Amino acid sequence: MRIEVLPILFTACCGVGPCAAFTFHRPSNLVYQRMEPIALFSTTETETFDKEVVGSQEKDVSMWRKAYRKTIVRGYKSLFSKQRSRKELKIGIAGFYDRSSQLWEEVWGEHMHHGYYIPENRTDHQQAQVDLIDEVLQWAEVGLKPATLPARVVDVGCGIGGSSRHISRKFGSTVKAITLSPYQASRGNELNAEQGLSKKVNLQVADALEMPFEDNSFDLAWSLESGEHMPDKEKFVNELFRVVEPGGRIIVVTWVHRDLEEGEESLTRKEKRILSMINRAYYLPPWCSTNDYVKLFEKNGAENIKIEDWSYIIAPFWKAVIKSSLNVKSVWGLLKSGFSTQRGAYAMLLMLYGFQKGTIKFGLITATKKDEFKL
Repeated sequence: MRIEVLPILFTACCGVGPCAAFTFHRPSNLVYQRMEPIALFSTTETETFDKEVVGSQEKDVSMWRKAYRKTIVRGYKSLFSKQRSRKELKIGIAGFYDRSSQLWEEVWGEHMHHGYYIPENRTDHQQAQVDLIDEVLQWAEVGLKPATLPARVVDVGCGIGGSSRHISRKFGSTVKAITLSPYQASRGNELNAEQGLSKKVNLQVADALEMPFEDNSFDLAWSLESGEHMPDKEKFVNELFRVVEPGGRIIVVTWVHRDLEEGEESLTRKEKRILSMINRAYYLPPWCSTNDYVKLFEKNGAENIKIEDWSYIIAPFWKAVIKSSLNVKSVWGLLKSGFSTQRGAYAMLLMLYGFQKGTIKFGLITATKKDEFKL
Protein backbone atom coordinates (compact mmCIF):
# COMPACT_ATOMS: atom_id res chain seq x y z
CA MET A 1 0.00 0.00 0.00
CA ARG A 2 1.33 3.43 -0.84
CA ILE A 3 2.13 5.45 2.29
CA GLU A 4 0.64 8.59 0.71
CA VAL A 5 -2.79 7.15 1.46
CA LEU A 6 -2.33 7.51 5.19
CA PRO A 7 -2.40 11.33 5.60
CA ILE A 8 -5.33 11.61 3.19
CA LEU A 9 -7.44 9.02 4.97
CA PHE A 10 -6.37 10.11 8.46
CA THR A 11 -7.41 13.63 7.59
CA ALA A 12 -10.69 12.32 6.18
CA CYS A 13 -11.33 10.25 9.28
CA CYS A 14 -10.88 13.21 11.58
CA GLY A 15 -13.17 15.42 9.55
CA VAL A 16 -10.51 18.07 8.92
CA GLY A 17 -11.43 20.60 6.24
CA PRO A 18 -9.21 21.30 3.23
CA CYS A 19 -7.51 24.34 4.75
CA ALA A 20 -6.75 22.56 8.01
CA ALA A 21 -5.55 19.51 6.09
CA PHE A 22 -3.09 21.67 4.17
CA THR A 23 -1.77 23.22 7.36
CA PHE A 24 -1.58 19.87 9.13
CA HIS A 25 0.76 18.34 6.54
CA ARG A 26 2.62 21.43 5.25
CA PRO A 27 6.30 21.37 6.37
CA SER A 28 6.70 25.15 6.76
CA ASN A 29 8.10 27.35 9.51
CA LEU A 30 4.62 28.53 10.31
CA VAL A 31 3.64 25.03 11.34
CA TYR A 32 6.62 24.75 13.66
CA GLN A 33 5.82 28.14 15.17
CA ARG A 34 2.30 26.92 15.82
CA MET A 35 3.50 23.71 17.40
CA GLU A 36 5.77 25.53 19.89
CA PRO A 37 4.47 29.07 20.32
CA ILE A 38 5.83 29.56 23.84
CA ALA A 39 9.40 28.72 22.86
CA LEU A 40 9.33 31.13 19.94
CA PHE A 41 7.58 34.08 21.58
CA SER A 42 8.61 34.02 25.27
CA THR A 43 11.94 35.92 24.96
CA THR A 44 12.60 39.65 24.81
CA GLU A 45 13.11 39.30 21.06
CA THR A 46 9.34 39.28 20.66
CA GLU A 47 9.33 43.00 21.50
CA THR A 48 10.85 43.68 18.08
CA PHE A 49 7.89 42.04 16.36
CA ASP A 50 4.96 44.03 15.24
CA LYS A 51 2.37 43.68 18.03
CA GLU A 52 -0.47 43.09 15.62
CA VAL A 53 1.40 40.26 13.89
CA VAL A 54 2.25 38.54 17.18
CA GLY A 55 -1.31 38.92 18.43
CA SER A 56 -2.64 37.49 15.21
CA GLN A 57 -0.34 34.48 15.40
CA GLU A 58 -1.17 33.82 19.06
CA LYS A 59 -4.88 33.91 18.25
CA ASP A 60 -4.27 31.58 15.31
CA VAL A 61 -2.35 29.17 17.58
CA SER A 62 -5.23 29.08 20.04
CA MET A 63 -7.79 28.40 17.31
CA TRP A 64 -5.59 25.70 15.80
CA ARG A 65 -5.13 23.99 19.16
CA LYS A 66 -8.87 23.97 19.84
CA ALA A 67 -9.66 22.62 16.39
CA TYR A 68 -6.96 19.97 16.72
CA ARG A 69 -8.22 18.85 20.15
CA LYS A 70 -11.82 18.75 18.93
CA THR A 71 -10.80 16.71 15.88
CA ILE A 72 -8.84 14.17 17.92
CA VAL A 73 -11.61 13.79 20.50
CA ARG A 74 -14.24 13.38 17.82
CA GLY A 75 -12.18 10.82 15.96
CA TYR A 76 -11.43 8.89 19.17
CA LYS A 77 -15.05 8.84 20.29
CA SER A 78 -16.24 7.79 16.84
CA LEU A 79 -13.95 4.75 16.82
CA PHE A 80 -13.93 3.67 20.47
CA SER A 81 -17.41 4.45 21.79
CA LYS A 82 -19.68 1.68 23.03
CA GLN A 83 -21.66 -0.56 20.72
CA ARG A 84 -24.73 1.12 19.19
CA SER A 85 -28.27 -0.02 19.89
CA ARG A 86 -30.45 -1.54 17.17
CA LYS A 87 -32.33 1.74 16.79
CA GLU A 88 -29.09 3.72 16.51
CA LEU A 89 -27.76 1.28 13.92
CA LYS A 90 -30.91 1.52 11.82
CA ILE A 91 -30.82 5.32 11.79
CA GLY A 92 -27.06 5.39 11.29
CA ILE A 93 -27.06 2.94 8.38
CA ALA A 94 -29.74 4.90 6.55
CA GLY A 95 -27.90 8.18 7.08
CA PHE A 96 -24.50 6.73 6.17
CA TYR A 97 -25.74 5.44 2.82
CA ASP A 98 -27.85 8.51 2.15
CA ARG A 99 -24.65 10.57 2.37
CA SER A 100 -22.12 8.21 0.78
CA SER A 101 -23.97 6.51 -2.09
CA GLN A 102 -23.71 9.39 -4.54
CA LEU A 103 -19.94 9.62 -4.10
CA TRP A 104 -19.57 5.87 -4.50
CA GLU A 105 -21.64 5.84 -7.68
CA GLU A 106 -19.61 8.70 -9.15
CA VAL A 107 -16.35 6.83 -8.58
CA TRP A 108 -17.36 3.16 -8.88
CA GLY A 109 -20.73 3.01 -10.62
CA GLU A 110 -23.98 1.29 -9.62
CA HIS A 111 -22.53 -1.78 -7.88
CA MET A 112 -21.75 -1.19 -4.20
CA HIS A 113 -19.81 -4.35 -3.37
CA HIS A 114 -16.53 -6.19 -3.86
CA GLY A 115 -15.21 -7.34 -7.19
CA TYR A 116 -14.10 -10.75 -8.45
CA TYR A 117 -10.32 -10.58 -8.83
CA ILE A 118 -9.25 -13.57 -10.85
CA PRO A 119 -6.70 -12.84 -12.13
CA GLU A 120 -5.73 -10.76 -9.10
CA ASN A 121 -4.03 -8.04 -11.16
CA ARG A 122 -7.13 -7.13 -13.19
CA THR A 123 -7.85 -3.41 -13.41
CA ASP A 124 -11.35 -3.43 -14.93
CA HIS A 125 -12.85 -2.88 -11.49
CA GLN A 126 -16.49 -2.23 -12.43
CA GLN A 127 -16.57 -5.35 -14.58
CA ALA A 128 -15.02 -7.23 -11.67
CA GLN A 129 -18.05 -6.24 -9.58
CA VAL A 130 -20.43 -7.57 -12.24
CA ASP A 131 -18.38 -10.74 -12.49
CA LEU A 132 -18.71 -11.28 -8.74
CA ILE A 133 -22.50 -11.45 -9.10
CA ASP A 134 -22.26 -13.95 -11.96
CA GLU A 135 -19.67 -16.10 -10.21
CA VAL A 136 -21.71 -16.26 -6.99
CA LEU A 137 -24.83 -17.23 -8.93
CA GLN A 138 -22.91 -19.96 -10.75
CA TRP A 139 -21.33 -21.17 -7.49
CA ALA A 140 -24.84 -21.44 -5.99
CA GLU A 141 -26.05 -23.29 -9.12
CA VAL A 142 -28.65 -20.64 -9.95
CA GLY A 143 -29.86 -20.79 -13.54
CA LEU A 144 -27.70 -23.76 -14.53
CA LYS A 145 -30.84 -25.68 -15.54
CA PRO A 146 -34.46 -24.65 -16.15
CA ALA A 147 -35.62 -25.73 -12.70
CA THR A 148 -33.19 -23.31 -11.05
CA LEU A 149 -34.08 -20.20 -13.07
CA PRO A 150 -35.29 -17.56 -10.60
CA ALA A 151 -38.61 -15.93 -11.47
CA ARG A 152 -39.26 -13.93 -8.29
CA VAL A 153 -36.27 -12.52 -6.43
CA VAL A 154 -35.87 -10.50 -3.24
CA ASP A 155 -32.66 -8.46 -2.97
CA VAL A 156 -32.05 -7.81 0.72
CA GLY A 157 -29.82 -4.79 1.29
CA CYS A 158 -29.83 -3.77 -2.35
CA GLY A 159 -27.78 -0.55 -2.46
CA ILE A 160 -28.93 1.38 -5.52
CA GLY A 161 -30.09 -1.83 -7.19
CA GLY A 162 -27.07 -2.88 -9.26
CA SER A 163 -27.45 -6.58 -8.46
CA SER A 164 -31.24 -6.42 -8.83
CA ARG A 165 -31.06 -5.04 -12.36
CA HIS A 166 -28.30 -7.43 -13.39
CA ILE A 167 -30.21 -10.49 -12.14
CA SER A 168 -33.41 -9.27 -13.79
CA ARG A 169 -31.67 -8.80 -17.14
CA LYS A 170 -29.83 -12.12 -16.84
CA PHE A 171 -32.84 -14.29 -16.00
CA GLY A 172 -35.88 -12.13 -16.80
CA SER A 173 -36.72 -12.13 -13.10
CA THR A 174 -39.07 -9.81 -11.26
CA VAL A 175 -37.11 -8.33 -8.35
CA LYS A 176 -38.28 -6.71 -5.13
CA ALA A 177 -35.36 -4.93 -3.47
CA ILE A 178 -35.12 -3.36 -0.02
CA THR A 179 -32.78 -0.88 1.64
CA LEU A 180 -32.87 1.32 4.73
CA SER A 181 -31.69 4.33 2.73
CA PRO A 182 -34.36 6.58 1.14
CA TYR A 183 -31.70 8.00 -1.17
CA GLN A 184 -30.72 4.55 -2.43
CA ALA A 185 -34.34 3.53 -3.06
CA SER A 186 -35.05 6.74 -4.97
CA ARG A 187 -31.84 6.66 -6.98
CA GLY A 188 -32.25 2.97 -7.73
CA ASN A 189 -35.74 3.46 -9.12
CA GLU A 190 -34.43 6.32 -11.28
CA LEU A 191 -31.86 3.93 -12.73
CA ASN A 192 -34.57 1.31 -13.24
CA ALA A 193 -36.49 3.78 -15.37
CA GLU A 194 -33.39 4.87 -17.29
CA GLN A 195 -32.56 1.23 -18.09
CA GLY A 196 -36.11 0.25 -19.00
CA LEU A 197 -36.60 -2.03 -15.98
CA SER A 198 -39.28 -0.19 -14.00
CA LYS A 199 -41.79 -3.00 -14.55
CA LYS A 200 -39.33 -5.65 -13.50
CA VAL A 201 -37.37 -4.14 -10.62
CA ASN A 202 -38.60 -2.06 -7.70
CA LEU A 203 -36.68 -0.67 -4.73
CA GLN A 204 -38.34 0.30 -1.48
CA VAL A 205 -37.33 1.36 2.02
CA ALA A 206 -37.82 -1.56 4.40
CA ASP A 207 -36.17 -3.35 7.32
CA ALA A 208 -34.63 -6.73 6.47
CA LEU A 209 -35.58 -7.97 9.93
CA GLU A 210 -39.25 -7.21 9.27
CA MET A 211 -39.70 -7.59 5.52
CA PRO A 212 -43.07 -6.39 4.13
CA PHE A 213 -43.64 -9.56 2.09
CA GLU A 214 -45.92 -12.55 2.48
CA ASP A 215 -44.56 -15.98 3.34
CA ASN A 216 -43.26 -18.05 0.42
CA SER A 217 -43.22 -15.07 -1.96
CA PHE A 218 -39.89 -15.67 -3.76
CA ASP A 219 -37.85 -18.47 -5.25
CA LEU A 220 -34.54 -16.70 -4.61
CA ALA A 221 -33.40 -14.57 -1.67
CA TRP A 222 -30.23 -12.67 -2.51
CA SER A 223 -28.17 -10.82 0.10
CA LEU A 224 -24.87 -9.43 -1.14
CA GLU A 225 -22.81 -7.70 1.57
CA SER A 226 -25.70 -6.65 3.78
CA GLY A 227 -25.70 -9.41 6.41
CA GLU A 228 -22.89 -7.67 8.29
CA HIS A 229 -25.30 -4.81 9.04
CA MET A 230 -27.91 -7.04 10.67
CA PRO A 231 -28.00 -6.61 14.47
CA ASP A 232 -29.98 -9.84 14.93
CA LYS A 233 -28.45 -12.49 12.67
CA GLU A 234 -30.97 -15.14 13.72
CA LYS A 235 -33.95 -12.97 12.83
CA PHE A 236 -32.26 -12.00 9.57
CA VAL A 237 -31.86 -15.64 8.52
CA ASN A 238 -35.38 -16.48 9.74
CA GLU A 239 -36.81 -13.74 7.52
CA LEU A 240 -34.90 -14.98 4.48
CA PHE A 241 -36.34 -18.45 4.94
CA ARG A 242 -39.83 -17.11 5.69
CA VAL A 243 -40.20 -15.19 2.42
CA VAL A 244 -38.69 -17.92 0.23
CA GLU A 245 -40.97 -20.68 -1.01
CA PRO A 246 -40.24 -24.36 -0.26
CA GLY A 247 -37.49 -25.52 -2.57
CA GLY A 248 -36.34 -21.94 -3.11
CA ARG A 249 -32.75 -20.82 -2.67
CA ILE A 250 -31.13 -18.46 -0.18
CA ILE A 251 -27.74 -16.86 -0.91
CA VAL A 252 -25.88 -14.80 1.69
CA VAL A 253 -22.54 -13.21 0.79
CA THR A 254 -21.19 -11.29 3.73
CA TRP A 255 -18.24 -10.12 5.79
CA VAL A 256 -17.63 -12.49 8.71
CA HIS A 257 -14.87 -13.01 11.21
CA ARG A 258 -12.74 -16.14 11.05
CA ASP A 259 -14.09 -19.39 12.44
CA LEU A 260 -12.79 -20.10 15.92
CA GLU A 261 -10.18 -22.80 16.33
CA GLU A 262 -10.78 -25.79 18.55
CA GLY A 263 -10.43 -24.69 22.17
CA GLU A 264 -10.97 -20.98 21.39
CA GLU A 265 -13.90 -19.29 23.09
CA SER A 266 -13.59 -15.97 21.28
CA LEU A 267 -11.41 -13.84 19.03
CA THR A 268 -8.27 -12.28 20.48
CA ARG A 269 -8.48 -8.92 22.20
CA LYS A 270 -6.63 -7.27 19.31
CA GLU A 271 -9.01 -8.79 16.75
CA LYS A 272 -12.02 -7.59 18.73
CA ARG A 273 -10.58 -4.08 18.90
CA ILE A 274 -10.07 -3.91 15.12
CA LEU A 275 -13.62 -5.11 14.45
CA SER A 276 -15.01 -2.68 17.01
CA MET A 277 -13.39 0.27 15.23
CA ILE A 278 -14.75 -0.94 11.89
CA ASN A 279 -18.18 -1.29 13.48
CA ARG A 280 -18.17 2.36 14.51
CA ALA A 281 -17.22 3.51 11.00
CA TYR A 282 -19.63 1.34 9.02
CA TYR A 283 -22.53 1.10 11.50
CA LEU A 284 -22.10 -2.60 12.10
CA PRO A 285 -23.26 -4.74 15.04
CA PRO A 286 -21.07 -7.52 16.49
CA TRP A 287 -19.69 -9.90 13.87
CA CYS A 288 -20.28 -13.63 13.51
CA SER A 289 -18.52 -16.43 11.65
CA THR A 290 -19.50 -18.57 8.68
CA ASN A 291 -20.05 -21.47 11.08
CA ASP A 292 -22.51 -19.31 13.02
CA TYR A 293 -24.51 -18.80 9.83
CA VAL A 294 -24.47 -22.54 9.11
CA LYS A 295 -26.03 -23.21 12.52
CA LEU A 296 -28.77 -20.65 11.82
CA PHE A 297 -29.44 -22.19 8.41
CA GLU A 298 -29.67 -25.65 9.98
CA LYS A 299 -32.09 -24.33 12.58
CA ASN A 300 -34.37 -23.31 9.70
CA GLY A 301 -34.28 -26.80 8.23
CA ALA A 302 -32.06 -25.82 5.31
CA GLU A 303 -31.02 -28.42 2.79
CA ASN A 304 -27.97 -28.60 0.54
CA ILE A 305 -25.96 -26.13 2.64
CA LYS A 306 -22.79 -24.99 0.92
CA ILE A 307 -20.15 -22.57 2.19
CA GLU A 308 -16.92 -21.11 0.88
CA ASP A 309 -14.33 -18.49 1.77
CA TRP A 310 -13.62 -16.07 -1.09
CA SER A 311 -11.34 -13.73 0.84
CA TYR A 312 -8.46 -14.36 -1.55
CA ILE A 313 -10.70 -13.61 -4.54
CA ILE A 314 -11.80 -10.16 -3.34
CA ALA A 315 -8.56 -9.20 -1.54
CA PRO A 316 -7.32 -6.74 -4.23
CA PHE A 317 -10.58 -4.79 -4.00
CA TRP A 318 -9.69 -2.66 -0.97
CA LYS A 319 -6.35 -1.65 -2.46
CA ALA A 320 -8.18 -0.65 -5.63
CA VAL A 321 -10.71 1.43 -3.66
CA ILE A 322 -7.96 3.19 -1.72
CA LYS A 323 -6.04 3.88 -4.92
CA SER A 324 -9.19 5.30 -6.52
CA SER A 325 -9.33 7.91 -3.75
CA LEU A 326 -5.97 9.38 -4.75
CA ASN A 327 -7.28 12.05 -7.08
CA VAL A 328 -8.63 15.54 -6.60
CA LYS A 329 -12.23 14.65 -7.50
CA SER A 330 -12.43 11.79 -5.01
CA VAL A 331 -10.76 13.68 -2.17
CA TRP A 332 -12.92 16.77 -2.72
CA GLY A 333 -16.04 14.62 -2.87
CA LEU A 334 -14.98 12.93 0.36
CA LEU A 335 -14.43 16.23 2.13
CA LYS A 336 -17.91 17.38 1.10
CA SER A 337 -19.63 14.14 2.00
CA GLY A 338 -19.62 14.53 5.78
CA PHE A 339 -17.90 13.05 8.78
CA SER A 340 -19.44 9.56 8.71
CA THR A 341 -18.35 9.00 5.10
CA GLN A 342 -14.89 10.34 5.91
CA ARG A 343 -14.61 7.99 8.87
CA GLY A 344 -15.68 5.15 6.58
CA ALA A 345 -12.80 6.06 4.25
CA TYR A 346 -10.33 5.66 7.11
CA ALA A 347 -11.88 2.31 8.03
CA MET A 348 -10.84 0.99 4.61
CA LEU A 349 -7.33 0.70 6.04
CA LEU A 350 -8.70 -1.34 8.95
CA MET A 351 -10.62 -3.59 6.57
CA LEU A 352 -7.49 -4.18 4.50
CA TYR A 353 -5.53 -4.95 7.67
CA GLY A 354 -8.23 -7.34 8.89
CA PHE A 355 -8.25 -9.25 5.60
CA GLN A 356 -4.45 -9.46 5.53
CA LYS A 357 -4.32 -10.82 9.09
CA GLY A 358 -7.06 -13.36 8.46
CA THR A 359 -9.44 -11.90 11.02
CA ILE A 360 -11.98 -10.80 8.38
CA LYS A 361 -13.30 -13.26 5.85
CA PHE A 362 -15.54 -12.93 2.81
CA GLY A 363 -18.02 -15.72 3.37
CA LEU A 364 -20.50 -17.35 0.99
CA ILE A 365 -23.40 -19.38 2.35
CA THR A 366 -26.20 -20.90 0.29
CA ALA A 367 -28.93 -23.50 0.81
CA THR A 368 -32.42 -24.46 -0.28
CA LYS A 369 -35.52 -24.25 1.85
CA LYS A 370 -36.92 -27.62 2.86
CA ASP A 371 -40.38 -28.45 1.63
CA GLU A 372 -43.15 -28.27 4.22
CA PHE A 373 -40.83 -26.87 6.86
CA LYS A 374 -42.48 -24.46 9.31
CA LEU A 375 -40.72 -22.10 11.70
